[in-house]
Amino acid sequence: MTLGQRIAQKRKELGLSQEALGDQLGLSRQSIYKWESDSSVPEIEKLITLSKLFGVSVGWLLGVEDDADSTAQDTQQNNSGELNETQLKMVEEIVARYLAAQPAPKKRRGWVNVAVVAAAIIVFASLFSRLDQLDNRYSSLQNSVGNITYSVNSQIGGISNRVEEILKAQNALTAEYGSELVRMEIADNVAVFSAWAVPKTYTEGMTAEFVVDSDGELVTVNAVLEAGQKFTAELTAPLSDSMTVSVIFVLPDGTRQTQLLDTYYDLFTGSFPELSIMDHLHFFGEKVVDGQLELKDAYISAKSQREGKGGAKIVTAKLGLFRNQKLVAWAQPCEKPSNYIGFDDESFYRLPDLVLENLTQEDVLAVAALVTDQYGRQFMAFDVPYVVKFDTSFDAPYLTYPDAVELDRDPAKWKFD
Repeated sequence: MTLGQRIAQKRKELGLSQEALGDQLGLSRQSIYKWESDSSVPEIEKLITLSKLFGVSVGWLLGVEDDADSTAQDTQQNNSGELNETQLKMVEEIVARYLAAQPAPKKRRGWVNVAVVAAAIIVFASLFSRLDQLDNRYSSLQNSVGNITYSVNSQIGGISNRVEEILKAQNALTAEYGSELVRMEIADNVAVFSAWAVPKTYTEGMTAEFVVDSDGELVTVNAVLEAGQKFTAELTAPLSDSMTVSVIFVLPDGTRQTQLLDTYYDLFTGSFPELSIMDHLHFFGEKVVDGQLELKDAYISAKSQREGKGGAKIVTAKLGLFRNQKLVAWAQPCEKPSNYIGFDDESFYRLPDLVLENLTQEDVLAVAALVTDQYGRQFMAFDVPYVVKFDTSFDAPYLTYPDAVELDRDPAKWKFD
């Protein structure tokens, strides 16, 4: 499993939604989603917090330890005063190095040998008593190194940004400029920008144009020259997730000079409201026997997370179970299950009991919702899906999380019949 899959597994074992886990960590649901889809990784401090919250070691989360309960086991052994296997190996290594570093021994009387052994025992007892202190200091040192690295990277990033700003200023055609997203007209799927620019060198008879590039579709508007040699314009362009605003200065001889002013990302995607979904199928680790998997007493919880930019709200949401983005069964609204632990403002849906047959490693199972907003736009929302994995070390295939989430938000890519 990947780091993201392990986080998702432990989150679901605790009955937490992505939003609930984010609240405990002081993060957004999107951050948790990115972790679980392996598109980003937690910082060191967050990994430590996750390990404590889940009751596992950081090593298990990172996939370098097989035992998810290693942290708890080590703690129990340390508190009992007994040496665990790791500590015994450490002592054996210390003893071997100590003896190897000593000169060839001379013949001594028996009582001298006893004294040496006693002294060695005292030395190793002292060394071992300091292991916990050294471990704590090592953890503290790791945190300090992490903080120093973060600080250095931040300073380097700041210097790089400053150098970039200086170079831009040296090569800029403008003395001053700016742009602003005035509003988003969702019903018409457009964004309205205002833009202005003052040329660094103004020539009598100079004109200007402002251009919005919306994912390759260009909208050009002639600028108005105001007092102080300031060119202004308002532009309306189709919404997309990559929109740039530029100015073109046109000299009296026809020479055209272009400068990029601003870039806007994710306006289209951000215009959709967000629905947070959490399945309670307990599919993770379930065995697929003879290609079959039974689904019984399974439910889904959902919560409207936020409005879209521009004020778009969710009007309806139909939730169901999908196999390779094709509907298996719709879920029906139900009361909150008595064993549910989470937020009170969630809606609940129950899936019918059924048996999935002929499952193969090509299949992707996902709980998803067909969502409609107030403008009639539809999109898909979904939880982390499951895939069938075949592993020769297990007696049967089982369900796990995919290495990457590749589900599509476009309903046209899904089948509902």
